[in-house]
Amino acid sequence: MDRVRPDADQLLERLAQQERREARARFKIFFGASAGVGKTYAMLQEARERQQAGVEIVAGMVETHGRAETAVLLEGIEPLAPRRVEHRGTTLWEFDIDAALKRAPKLLLLDELAHTNAPGSRHAKRWQDVEELLDAGMDVYTTLNVQHVDSLNDVVAQVTGVTVRETVPDSILDRADEIELVDIPPDDLIQRLREGKVYIPQQAERALESFFRKGNLIALRELALRKTAERVDAQLESHRRLEGIPGTWNVRDRLLVCVGDFETGLGLVREARRVAAGLRAEWFVVHVERPGELRPTRGDREKIVDLLTFASELGAQTTILSGHHVADELLAFARDRHVSKIILGKPQRPRWLERIAGSLVSAMIRAGGEVDIWVVDSERAKREDPVAAMPMPRSPLRAYVSAIVAVAICTALATLMSSRVDRANLVMVYLIGVVLTAVRFGRGPGVLASILSVAAFDFFVVPPRLTFAVSDTQYLITFGVMLGTALVVSTLAVRLRDQAEEARRRERRTAALYALSRDLADAASEVELLEAAVARVRETFDCDAVVFLPHGEGRMGPRTAPRSGSPPDAREIGVVQWVFDHHQPAGRGTATLPSASGLYEPLETARGAVGVLGVYADDARRFAPPDQFRLLETFAQQIALALERLQLSSDAEETHLRAERERMRNALLSSVSHDLRTPLATIFGATTTLLQSERSMSDEMRRDLLRSVAEEARRLNRLVANLLEMTRVEAGGIAVRKDWHSIEEVVGVSLSRLEEEMRGRRVELEIPRDLPLAPFDEISIEQVLVNLLENAIKYSPSDQPITMHAEANGSELAVEVLDRGPGIAEGEEELVFEKFYRGRQGGDPGGIGLGLAICRAIVSAHGGTLQARRRPGGGTAFRFTLPLGRGAPSTPAGDSALPAGEGTS
Repeated sequence: MDRVRPDADQLLERLAQQERREARARFKIFFGASAGVGKTYAMLQEARERQQAGVEIVAGMVETHGRAETAVLLEGIEPLAPRRVEHRGTTLWEFDIDAALKRAPKLLLLDELAHTNAPGSRHAKRWQDVEELLDAGMDVYTTLNVQHVDSLNDVVAQVTGVTVRETVPDSILDRADEIELVDIPPDDLIQRLREGKVYIPQQAERALESFFRKGNLIALRELALRKTAERVDAQLESHRRLEGIPGTWNVRDRLLVCVGDFETGLGLVREARRVAAGLRAEWFVVHVERPGELRPTRGDREKIVDLLTFASELGAQTTILSGHHVADELLAFARDRHVSKIILGKPQRPRWLERIAGSLVSAMIRAGGEVDIWVVDSERAKREDPVAAMPMPRSPLRAYVSAIVAVAICTALATLMSSRVDRANLVMVYLIGVVLTAVRFGRGPGVLASILSVAAFDFFVVPPRLTFAVSDTQYLITFGVMLGTALVVSTLAVRLRDQAEEARRRERRTAALYALSRDLADAASEVELLEAAVARVRETFDCDAVVFLPHGEGRMGPRTAPRSGSPPDAREIGVVQWVFDHHQPAGRGTATLPSASGLYEPLETARGAVGVLGVYADDARRFAPPDQFRLLETFAQQIALALERLQLSSDAEETHLRAERERMRNALLSSVSHDLRTPLATIFGATTTLLQSERSMSDEMRRDLLRSVAEEARRLNRLVANLLEMTRVEAGGIAVRKDWHSIEEVVGVSLSRLEEEMRGRRVELEIPRDLPLAPFDEISIEQVLVNLLENAIKYSPSDQPITMHAEANGSELAVEVLDRGPGIAEGEEELVFEKFYRGRQGGDPGGIGLGLAICRAIVSAHGGTLQARRRPGGGTAFRFTLPLGRGAPSTPAGDSALPAGEGTS
């Protein structure tokens, strides 16, 4: 067969599938028609071959049933000690899954996959143990008989007359990497029984008379062969996809089965599983609730839930639909899921009733279109399929009594009004009663009210009164129209009421999800988030809830407290740990660890599990309905996403802090290596020269060297002072002592401190003489001005002036330092105030980038602001403001630190 060249995406998908198959643990089932065919023997034979090839093998639980040849094969394989269980005075020996997980061999042998574990075990069934072992990375060999396959259970019971209680879901067989059929002819198996190689002689005789009759063995053998053939076909189809061989099917089959009650639906589900397996098709099981069935009894609801759970274990996707027309809902669901075949049960009610009320099968056949409709005989159920039948009345007796009372009241009103109102209008009185009855009490009482209204209208209103005879045959038309109208109106009224109730239920679910999302979004910390999540879960599901999060090497612990105040015990914590490790729900109401007191749902995100949500309900079946469990899963998903959001925010903040620390470290190292070493090198060189050449050095050269030493020492002192000041700022140690001062005096002192640096430079002072006093710390503001002036000196040419401007603007004092250097780059207006940041323009004038950051911290401590802006024509302007305050004293007379008036110095 020609191969089709795959595209790149298909090739990558094939490679990914192959890698997944090679990476996961291998699962092999030795499959047979019945006991005695040699499944355990074949498993041990292959295990010994693999052991000789160097594979580490442990026998977890292997039953030899006293067969010597089987026991010989088991010799040399390390056995795993079984777990002792005391149950009702009997000692049972069970497979120890914890010991197996601790031993962790490459291959584990585990006989009898369908075995039911003793009460108190972690899992109810051995196949659940196998799932956990596979998830832990161990290869598993096991054995299974065809009568234990869940989808074949009813067929086996029909053939043999024996109902097998221990079954395995078909999904476990689908998970197996390999299924090896172990088969012998029925005559040979019977001979083995007679020779005592399967059971002891007494048991063998009883088995030959019942289950092991030749006809039964032939039928079981055929079932095993067919099941194995299905597996071979699936493997062939997988090989074709991986190798790019064109498939034999153009469209993938999908099956849909509609179920009613448990007994009838059970046969339909099993039949659908067999058909789906034969076609290798995806399949769905749905139940449709109609308006009259929106409030089923508790027992009926639980049976439907059990049926859907059973179908889910067989591999189906299950859901509950709601609608007035079952056929329309089924076809809409089928077309939405691209279903090709719909399986229905054969209707059981009489033909005449079908002609009057119609049937689901007829409606589906007429409206099916491109969808095939398969009708299956469900005689085994011995009960009528309620999906295809009319709903039984569910209203209580008092509702029907109320309907009779309502008709009586309408009759009394009609009788009183009959002398003044036309009879045609009296019909409206009865219609009002029918509508009110249907809305208040439901469909059954509404139909009863409709029929009684026509009878009462004829008996009490239409002449001759007090008899059902009519004087005019035209009244028969009135009765017919009245009855039809009453029935239609009552039906529509009930439908509107039920639609409103369903809308309210959906609105409550939507409102609960919206409220949860809003609370989670508003939470600023993990504690607030968890408290909000637990409160919403308790309110929505009317049960207690606890969130568990990992701590200390992935061990789980409660992060919120239960209502009772007592934390979960060690056993419950063990269940929580299992859920977190295996990413699966477990606990009360599930098949895994059902003896737990709570139901535990993993909090899953794309990055894995982040925690576990535990809910504790008084009713064990609180979350059995699919819609309730899906709502709980949605809650868990929302909580998980919110926790992940907080973790990502924390990670991003931590990453930012690490980057900031790294940047500061690099800047500090750069400053130490350049800005601190340069003045130290100058001082060291000058002092060394003075010491070595003191006698031969002229006085002028000596003064120049000493001047350099003093200048570099002052520079070094300012750098160290800035570092110390920044340390004080980071520690929150800035404390200002405000007093009334004149800004003119502080400007003068600042210029005096920079006399050497300002030598030869022109400074333009624009400071009015009548500026008011302002409350500030004189030493701190002097440091601000010195740093701003030093920055202007560094970044502006020596032939360009530096301008200092001050003004009183309302309630604040503004001071500006302006230069005509290259200016700051666009977008750096705020960056220049960050620690260790040095501008990109103007080269590298030195410094460690702390002066401006210190200035902003000092000004902020005074309640003011410091900003930078680019000057038109080039240069930078730094402007800081200080609040003036109230009650300022008058400016003292006398000499100022600056020349009189505005000017230049």
